[in-house]
Amino acid sequence: MAGTERFEQLIAFLSSHLPEPVEQEGDGTGGIVFTGGSPGEVVAYLTDSIVEIAEFGVRWEIPGTPVVKARRVGVLKWRRLPETALMNAIASLIKGAREMRLARYRTCRHCETSNPPERLQSDDVCLTCAELGTVH
Repeated sequence: MAGTERFEQLIAFLSSHLPEPVEQEGDGTGGIVFTGGSPGEVVAYLTDSIVEIAEFGVRWEIPGTPVVKARRVGVLKWRRLPETALMNAIASLIKGAREMRLARYRTCRHCETSNPPERLQSDDVCLTCAELGTVH
């Protein structure tokens, strides 16, 4: 029973500590994948024994088809840690993953918006400006 209650507590913790909005999706085996932020910033994976925190990332399988490629920051065996230490560790991993992701954003020199790497044509031109032909 304590394991189930703690699992539910972790679901609530992740839902409230990941960047908004938070999406949740089952993995088909009892685990849950959380994606926080729009565009995505942090991914959390929770199972009956571990919680994994990763920086959100995108890989292009074929042109025009993005696939989520999360970069693992840390994995915790949550049943082994006391509650306070566990929650502090998860919060620190989320903060680190988010900072890593946001550090990859670049500002478009044309529209001056901040964009994640997958929305950039080059280091300083976003896809929107590139498609609108504002690049000279």
